Amino acid sequence: MEEGKALTNIFYVALTGNPNCGKTTVFNALTGLHAKVGNYPGVTVERKEGKLKGTPPDKQIIILDLPGTYSFSPKSLDEQVARDVLFNRIKDIPRLSAVVVIVDAANLQRNLYYATEVIELGYPVIIGLNMMDVAAENGEIVNIEKLSRHLNVPVIPMVASKKEGITALRQAVIEQVSRPAKLIGVIPLFLNLPDYYKPEIENIAKLLRECGNAQVNPYSEAILTISDEKALGERGKNYPEAIYDAVHEARKRIESAGGDWKTDIIGARYEFISDINTDCVTQILNVQETFSDKLDRVLTHRIFGLIIFFLIMLLMFQSIFRLAKLPMDLIASGIGSVNSYVVENMPPGALTSLITDGVIAGVGAVIVFLPQILLLFLFLSLLEDTGYMSRAAFIMDRLMSKVGLHGKSFIPLLSSFACAVPGIMATRTIESNKDRLVTILIAPLMSCSARLPVYAVLISACIPDIKVFGFFKLQGLTLMGAYLFGIILALVMALIFKKTILKGEIPMLLMELPPYKRPTLWTIFRHLWDRFVIFMRQAGTIILGVNIILWFLMSYPKANVETRFNESRVEIINSTLGVSLTADKINDFIEQLKQNTKFTNGVETAETKLLSELKSIDKEEMSEWLSNSFAGRLGRTIEPIIKPLGFDWKIGIGILASFASRETFVSTMAVIYSVESDAQEGSLSTLANAFKEQKRSDGTKLFTPLTGLSLIVFYICALQCAATIVVVGRETRSWKWTTFQWIYLGILAWTLSFLVWNVGRCLGYN
Repeated sequence: MEEGKALTNIFYVALTGNPNCGKTTVFNALTGLHAKVGNYPGVTVERKEGKLKGTPPDKQIIILDLPGTYSFSPKSLDEQVARDVLFNRIKDIPRLSAVVVIVDAANLQRNLYYATEVIELGYPVIIGLNMMDVAAENGEIVNIEKLSRHLNVPVIPMVASKKEGITALRQAVIEQVSRPAKLIGVIPLFLNLPDYYKPEIENIAKLLRECGNAQVNPYSEAILTISDEKALGERGKNYPEAIYDAVHEARKRIESAGGDWKTDIIGARYEFISDINTDCVTQILNVQETFSDKLDRVLTHRIFGLIIFFLIMLLMFQSIFRLAKLPMDLIASGIGSVNSYVVENMPPGALTSLITDGVIAGVGAVIVFLPQILLLFLFLSLLEDTGYMSRAAFIMDRLMSKVGLHGKSFIPLLSSFACAVPGIMATRTIESNKDRLVTILIAPLMSCSARLPVYAVLISACIPDIKVFGFFKLQGLTLMGAYLFGIILALVMALIFKKTILKGEIPMLLMELPPYKRPTLWTIFRHLWDRFVIFMRQAGTIILGVNIILWFLMSYPKANVETRFNESRVEIINSTLGVSLTADKINDFIEQLKQNTKFTNGVETAETKLLSELKSIDKEEMSEWLSNSFAGRLGRTIEPIIKPLGFDWKIGIGILASFASRETFVSTMAVIYSVESDAQEGSLSTLANAFKEQKRSDGTKLFTPLTGLSLIVFYICALQCAATIVVVGRETRSWKWTTFQWIYLGILAWTLSFLVWNVGRCLGYN
């Protein structure tokens, strides 16, 4: 009984609205940091939901954040999912108890088109009238009471970025979910259509009820099927054949009566909305030019806009190196202390080696880059929250059009700087399937945050830390060059694809430039927190697992060098302490002696000699041990393939391991070089120094500037990320394109690295 009662008190509330209306800010304020992210069943569109904070104990209200959309006529997969949720067509989403529509007060007339469509569905609706401060700055005063009367729903004035109106909205949601949803049952309220539309709408609405298809107001759905080809779909797909045929017959009768079913309904709604806007909005100032307009004259200028964009990117990459140094050193110091503590308090053996050389050295080598990754996400969050991201797309549209794409493709590509997975998923907003596929194919060429640790350690080890032009650091410029090279390469590949296998017309860019906004600390903190959790979860699962496997592969089978070390240990301890013990008795005997201060000095002397003996073992023998291990044999197998790129078999092990995730290359090399030199403590400088000490078989340095550049180019191109491969397969619904992408990027990586290494050698740069 109690269990059934609990189930009836779960309410689903949809949060919807136009893009750039502040919906995400409202969602974060209503739910806090406890949102759950997943995918809708059957599609790859991201689904974000969270519990409403401050609800009564007898209720559980789930806020479902829908993708932004302008109307019920979807142009992309995101918009289609938003409509299907509201029409109760998504299987695992229960019927909504209420809908909150976020409306931009500064663009009221445009936003009301979608808001009125939602109201007509028959749900209890709340209008969250956001950005009231922006409207006031534009000299517009919205009469809340009049607007509420016209729409016949509650209207809550808000400034979500300052959390104004959030409490009132939360209370309104709690009140609305208790009211039963009632279908309007009449022709939608916000349309004045010619009389010949009425019998057609009523006939289709009746068929919808009879077929059991009308999950919302059947009159509203009937109008949608008449006016929108995509909503009706193919015969028998979205609707039964009887409804499909009835709609086509209705369209013919409307046309014969002199109507235009494609434009009449849209025009009638805009006419009604215009009357509402005129009655509810008072213009008190004649604002000639807003602050956003003035700023856009500079930031979107054909020349200055590109220069400013370039300088912003340069500032970002210089800051990643400079600002992250102190926290990285602190993290490295902490990792080194943990490593020392384990060594001092655990007896020598395989378990200690696993913990120090495998877990701490490997995972620690990646965790130390967390400040750089968070700085990258901080910059991207600021660009997005201020509204500059849309301007970047507009600026880049001129360049993108040269390769057959438009600015909308740039936003997923820019998102891929953070991670290719959400970047590829963001292509769902692109209307053209060919353009979307081209964007997916080139998205991995954007250098994601997982590559940042790889670039950082290679640049620190191989690129001189000198100033250029008296101000810029060469290392920061190299990092920026890696990102720019990926962008240029992506554009070149897009041009090739658009001229060959994915030909198509260049679409015109139509996008909204939202007003500039102050970024909210809460939203930025949420972005950084989400990235921190994802990174630490990955470090504690994927990277940890790979390093444990790698430690085993590099430690076994045991080689003669370890036997020599153990024999030396027994000999030194026996001779120093004047005893005669076998290897299996040594550890217990030493522990007993440590309890007796009389023998403590002798034990310490023996351990000092032992350390000296270990260091005296020839490095070539240690290298031979690693070479004969399982990992070494695997690296030797692929060495002929990567040797023309300037890589040796140890780098080959790192490349193979990084297919799990790119940053695993760093932890892999940390494990490899800690086994070889026992110098790794997890810091960037220590690992970079270990790189600098490596020699080739002929005695020359392994990690030269040319080797570093060759390896960076390889990582820019190669698709070494299992998560990205899976997401591409899901998004394209075709393993043919996924396989094609993996192969072409692999060939591109090998070819360009080959050219960098061999052309550089011919020019004498090695």
